[in-house]
Amino acid sequence: MLNDFLYVVWDCDPVMFSIGAFELRYYGLAWALTLLLGERFFTAFAKREGFGSQIIETGFVWIALGAVLGARLGHCLFYDFSYYIVRPWEIITGIRDGGMASHGSALGMLLGMWITARKYKMPYVWWLDRIMIPVSIGGAMVRIGNLINSEIVGHVTDVPWGFKFVRNFPNIPIENIPVQHPSQLYEALCYIVTFVILMWMYYKMDMGRRRPGIMFGIGLIGIFVTRFFIEFFKVNQEAFEEGMLLNMGQMLSIPFIILSVWMLWQAAHGKFRVGVPDKYSKEQKQEPK
Repeated sequence: MLNDFLYVVWDCDPVMFSIGAFELRYYGLAWALTLLLGERFFTAFAKREGFGSQIIETGFVWIALGAVLGARLGHCLFYDFSYYIVRPWEIITGIRDGGMASHGSALGMLLGMWITARKYKMPYVWWLDRIMIPVSIGGAMVRIGNLINSEIVGHVTDVPWGFKFVRNFPNIPIENIPVQHPSQLYEALCYIVTFVILMWMYYKMDMGRRRPGIMFGIGLIGIFVTRFFIEFFKVNQEAFEEGMLLNMGQMLSIPFIILSVWMLWQAAHGKFRVGVPDKYSKEQKQEPK
């Protein structure tokens, strides 16, 4: 059959380069670029909206810490709790072996933004709206990193764009390796579309100031609604998910989907205010007491 010849043989080395015991992996590079892009985007937002950089400097530290620590803790608590509860030191020492959860990262960033908003007495929604832009494109890069790692793969399929993940089937002839959905690419493409929509809303429609809360709601839909449905194409990540009506990724997405609906409803009725206090404008540089 024609479909027998229409697939991608995927055998990418996840290590970009190594020096002795040190390895630089594409997945780690994707996370680093995501954090760097976040800082660059928020610096651009500050410049466009006319206030100083001290807010961004503080916010970047808290958001970056929240993203990385939240992603790691999220994986350990949501996906492998029984293992890490008896080996808590491996939450840190085992980080090189992988294990980062996007839902935990989202919770960590929400906390980091809340801390920054409290420190500078500015509306929390200002951070919520704008964080969705770097999060969406960063999420796409992280999923490309998952693809390079040959992880979070999809179910067996006969679609012509399916992948044969060779590294997951060592010593198995190519012809015997199943064709699977490249679910990482499905998510990455959805996140890229979300990024384009949010950029248009921010720069062309000025939604961040005209209708606070809308961008955050749209961003949550673009990330977590698509994540919920794409999970149906994925192989479960952990054994305990077998037989469950909804897997862990879907269950963790539901609160964010509910939050997106609430945010859009509130934003549509003008419930949020947005703005940066005058004392943090470019002309005023002093730190808050």
